[in-house]
Amino acid sequence: MGTNEGAIKKMLQKYKYKDLTVREIMSTVAQYKDLKAFPDNYVSNDGIMRELVSLNGTIPVPYKGNVYNIPVQLWLFDTHPYNPPICFVKPTNSMMIKQSKHVDANGRIYLPYLHDWKANTSDVLGLIQVMVVVFAEEPPVFSRSANAAPNPQYGPSYPSYPSVSHPSASYVQMPMPGTPPTYPPSYPATPGGYVQYPYSSHVTPYPSQPVYNQPSPVNVVPQQDGTITEDHIRISLESAIMDKLRRRFGEETSRGQAELEALKRTEDDLRKGQQKLTNMVENLDKEIEEVDRNIELLQSKDKELQDVLKRMEQQTTNDDIDEAVVTTTPLYRQILGLYAEENATEDTIFYLGEALRRGVIDLDAFLKHVRLLSRKQFQLRALMQKARKTAGLVEQY
Repeated sequence: MGTNEGAIKKMLQKYKYKDLTVREIMSTVAQYKDLKAFPDNYVSNDGIMRELVSLNGTIPVPYKGNVYNIPVQLWLFDTHPYNPPICFVKPTNSMMIKQSKHVDANGRIYLPYLHDWKANTSDVLGLIQVMVVVFAEEPPVFSRSANAAPNPQYGPSYPSYPSVSHPSASYVQMPMPGTPPTYPPSYPATPGGYVQYPYSSHVTPYPSQPVYNQPSPVNVVPQQDGTITEDHIRISLESAIMDKLRRRFGEETSRGQAELEALKRTEDDLRKGQQKLTNMVENLDKEIEEVDRNIELLQSKDKELQDVLKRMEQQTTNDDIDEAVVTTTPLYRQILGLYAEENATEDTIFYLGEALRRGVIDLDAFLKHVRLLSRKQFQLRALMQKARKTAGLVEQY
């Protein structure tokens, strides 16, 4: 499993932001071929079991001219990418964990990138690249000696990966049960047993977060006679309960914050959509007003036309049609009469042709009348041309 997009989508059915998580996993496994996605049950510090997806495998880390494959496991929460992954170094039987400010005795990885995780700018691929840079400076594992006890395994087992041999003799040793781990003097341990980054004007402090830290054990110190009183037991139980409540509160706070951010983004989208709808409604109102004005204008014009038609119907006139057009001079009147007569002759010739086509008259009659009409039309045109020339008008033919 692990690299097929369809299989990964099936693993992430219960994730809130499945598409974002699928894209991150696909881009990560495309660059780091040895990493595979696996579904598994993750048990948190408060004992709650969740069905999560983890990236298991090795990442190549350069160290002193060689490249070593460091086995890691990255647990992705169901609210990813709005909660940072929980990361572990997974040593093989031939490896031992090298405790440092970045890795604790259980292999848990602590990085400023995880502490400052932001959903919009942080992703799994960037996290692994930071791991490569950090582990190249300080490897998280070293070769086990022949008589050393094997590391406890967390999660699924792995095939044997090449280990990182560190020549230095100043490794931090595995702590004894009941004692806190030791760290270099420059990185003091927090009360929870983990180191804290030194503060400066350029480096953000890296405090231990309740949602990420391992349980903080409280040692019950017996009295000098070797007995443990009820007060010791009560204090130990109260401390364990407080630690559990803090972790539970931290996890619930992170989950609530992620959901709040998602709701804020949804609210922003809804507000933008509301603004768009408001603008559309305003534009529609303006268009409706414009249409109403046009309707009123058309109605008024239609009423005017109806009134004019009604007045025209009521009016009776006996005007002669020939008096509709009156010329200003006798010459223009002659030109108008010649023009009308020439057009009438043209129409007569046309209807004679129609009569011949329909068989109403014979060919001889048609030729006779056409010859007479053509001669008349020629004379009319010649006379009209002479009259137009006399009137100073442009010649028509």
